[in-house]
Amino acid sequence: MFKENYINKKSIIIYFSRADENYSVGYIDKGNTEVVAEYIKDITGADIFKVEPKIPYSKDYDTCIEEAKVRQANHNAEILEKVPNLTCYEVIYIGAPVYWGDMPEEMVTALKDINFSGKIIRPFTTHEGSGLGNIPSQIKRICNGANVVDGLAIRGASVNSSRNKVEDWI
Repeated sequence: MFKENYINKKSIIIYFSRADENYSVGYIDKGNTEVVAEYIKDITGADIFKVEPKIPYSKDYDTCIEEAKVRQANHNAEILEKVPNLTCYEVIYIGAPVYWGDMPEEMVTALKDINFSGKIIRPFTTHEGSGLGNIPSQIKRICNGANVVDGLAIRGASVNSSRNKVEDWI
């Protein structure tokens, strides 16, 4: 079976990640999705862009969950800065934790209204049981014209030992 070689293609990683108190792993200095994004950067040499909320989430997990529910329900999550121009990129890695089956609303804000025609998108998620959730289909709806290919889902509790899994996926 032929496996596409993505390493030699001009790539960027666009991701959302949250540190502080996380489900099942306690307090962390670096978000789980950020750890995976950095593995991808190390392996591929891709550029990297972190989507950050204009209004940061609470450090407390339970409070953060309530804040995220409101943002998801209202489809309103402003971000600090727009995604850079994607014209020169062939492959776009899109990474996010899974929030109730979907990407955090900040990722929707970041990705909507961008022309993804001819781009290859490789989604990756961190989760504690949801796998990729609805994220590949959500990306297909939001990222018009993109070719969304095989995704990678990594349990948040195991990100620090998942580099080999990321290498195998790449």
